[in-house]
Amino acid sequence: MKTITKASLFIAGCSIITAIASCTSPAGNTKTTQKKTSAEDSLKKYVDARLDIYTKVKLTSNLNNLTVNERKILPLLIQAAKIMDDLFWKQAYPQRDSLLNTIKDEKTKSFVLINYGPWDRLNGDKPFVTGVGPKPDASSFYPAGMTKADLEKSDVKDKHGLYSVIRKDSTGKLSSIPYHVLFAAELQQASNLLKQAAILAEDAGFKKYLNLRADALVTDNYTASDYAWLDMKTNSLDIIIGPIENYEDKLFNARASYESYVLIKDKVWSKRLAKYVSMLPELQRGLPVAEKYKKEKPGTDSELNAYDVVYYAGDCNAGSKTIAVNLPNDEVIQQKKGTRRSQLKNAMKSKFDKILIPIANELIDKEQLQYINFDAFFANVMFHEVAHGLGIKKTITGKGFVKEALQEQYSWLEEGKADVLGLYMVTGLLKKGALSGDIKQFYTTYMAGILRSVRFGAASAHGKANMQCFNFFKENGAFIRSANGTYKVDYVKFEAAMNKLSQVIITLQGNGDKAAVAQTQKEMAIISPELQSDLDRLTKKGIPVDILFEQGFDVLGVK
Repeated sequence: MKTITKASLFIAGCSIITAIASCTSPAGNTKTTQKKTSAEDSLKKYVDARLDIYTKVKLTSNLNNLTVNERKILPLLIQAAKIMDDLFWKQAYPQRDSLLNTIKDEKTKSFVLINYGPWDRLNGDKPFVTGVGPKPDASSFYPAGMTKADLEKSDVKDKHGLYSVIRKDSTGKLSSIPYHVLFAAELQQASNLLKQAAILAEDAGFKKYLNLRADALVTDNYTASDYAWLDMKTNSLDIIIGPIENYEDKLFNARASYESYVLIKDKVWSKRLAKYVSMLPELQRGLPVAEKYKKEKPGTDSELNAYDVVYYAGDCNAGSKTIAVNLPNDEVIQQKKGTRRSQLKNAMKSKFDKILIPIANELIDKEQLQYINFDAFFANVMFHEVAHGLGIKKTITGKGFVKEALQEQYSWLEEGKADVLGLYMVTGLLKKGALSGDIKQFYTTYMAGILRSVRFGAASAHGKANMQCFNFFKENGAFIRSANGTYKVDYVKFEAAMNKLSQVIITLQGNGDKAAVAQTQKEMAIISPELQSDLDRLTKKGIPVDILFEQGFDVLGVK
């Protein structure tokens, strides 16, 4: 089913692209035509400039250690992932084909494909196609024009369901349709591909997971497959697949979007990471926050693993590319079992080499450049994911889970929590001797990482989180900006600011006060003119904001 949003309606028989021969202006109306042409030219220039913020990376891996059957499985997983990509398009912008058919400019078409629609995800969802209005918060999860109040006062049982959409009939009555009904044909195809892969799978845990995940896709019952995924220990291949994250639903932050990662485990690196999960309970007890906010016990039956990612699809491929994953998102499973933190090492290394190092050379104090290295970057990203398991999942005010209480304000604050508590974990582990390195390496690399991530913009939960962190650290003297426009970390104040921000965020989450979180976002998740001028310097230097993938069968050399 396709929902036509306000932003994509065809007006007076003309497409959203105004420069179409069949939609010419009346004779003599040259002024209007000139305005439209000028607007199109302006947007083309915008697209030309914005395409340059991405740099291409080939997603490859060493396949020599895979068995014959595993090499046969890999193409099946990629085919299933491609179906998730198509489903995400239906969620993010159902009119993809009609939009692309009306666009004549090839660069604009490319930019639509990068952004899964006509809005620039790394620039506040700015429209870049003529005639397209603001991106609707409802996306295609809800009827166009439906308000929060409309849904809340309705008799729909599945108002905030993860795996359903809300639709309105001709009488105005709202109802919910499960994903497995709405996308039945596509999900059945993906399920069949996973079943075929399961037949070939030699690892018992992977075989079980593939079969259960195949069943989950066509029923929307994902719990059993989530547990099976966490139980896998000896698999070489992995696939994360299904409706997972809530970022695309900006109305309620309730409904999940389809995505997929196809992964090859780096068993050597994974073995190095195994020891840290057991330390979570002790780190939880030491959180710099009042006792009532840290009574929960994080699950420890989980893993830290490193992977080469060989295929991205759907939500995770839209705009900024994910380099680490912490799943499942189900709070009950997290408390009972834990999560798996998957570090996407090859994608991470690409961002470090092509983006973070050039940013550091431009914006980090020359004397502190020596402290930036990949191991520190890897650890900071890894412990960000681990830190999702710390803190508080249920409010102390009787408002249920934090996610339910904060709704659309949840994601950005949770990402901010993971950022700062990941740094807290690094600091604690270094002091215990459980992690090697110099704290200056981790703090300086973290500072460069903030400057990298704030470029994702206000439409991104990660971008908002980093803006809050930057502004909070600045207010607390954790760094200074020199006259030449470089940033120098004050390592003592950096740690103090880290602890203080940790307390602020966990308290906000524990109280479940959505209004207070919204006010915090309004005040802190902003880019100052001074910071913007520094970020503009990066653009002028041609330093990319993010990466684009060359991926698939041909790149990997499989059929």
